[in-house]
Amino acid sequence: MTRTAILSALIEEQHGLLELLQRPQKIRHAGRDFWLGELHGKKVVLALSRIGKVAAATTAAALIEQFGVARIVFTGVAGGLAPGVQVGDVVVASGFVQHDMDASPIFPRYELPLYGRSLIACDAALSALLFEAAGAYLARAGACFDAPPGVAAHRVHRGLIASGDRFVSAAAESVALRSALQSAGHEALAVEMEGAAVAQVCLDYGVPFAAVRTISDRADDQAHGDFALFVQTVASRYAEHMVQALLEKL
Repeated sequence: MTRTAILSALIEEQHGLLELLQRPQKIRHAGRDFWLGELHGKKVVLALSRIGKVAAATTAAALIEQFGVARIVFTGVAGGLAPGVQVGDVVVASGFVQHDMDASPIFPRYELPLYGRSLIACDAALSALLFEAAGAYLARAGACFDAPPGVAAHRVHRGLIASGDRFVSAAAESVALRSALQSAGHEALAVEMEGAAVAQVCLDYGVPFAAVRTISDRADDQAHGDFALFVQTVASRYAEHMVQALLEKL
């Protein structure tokens, strides 16, 4: 039976999954705790990427080299970047770009040196299943926040996510980032700090990768407060239900 890796940056984002893990076994490797076990009869390994691209790349490489995982699924939170991507919405990544990659003038801005590309696509089949799982969860009664009258229920989006080693927490910065990416043809829906690194490692190893991010803030001047509250109260519940729904489809 193949093993699926479930990766998150913070413990709050997969606390619920750890509680549900059957036959848990903790293995310490590369300075990290990896939890092996079963969820819905499927072999899994739960791990924390930690925050930032380098830490996430280390964790992804360890999952592949040490545990031989067949696929990696990242679940966590992100800041909304595009209009219409609101707090409580979910974004399933179609691909990733590093918004802080700039080796110009040797290479075009955002292009990964020696890769000949700036965008790394997620695995299409795995992402499609994850999109279905996320949609099914949000469609259930009580799956979204209590919204005032006239406010639409939360939505599942699918598109590009930008990663970088910076917590985007100012409205002006968010606008500038989105504009710069658009000028290079990248219409990013959300911004976070790990996904592009994991995508690049999975590309190198030929391992399928998919990611889902729940929007915790709008990457604006209120981002810090919104993020802290959201991670504590919502992130784990979203991850738990969406990952379980995905595993049922594998």
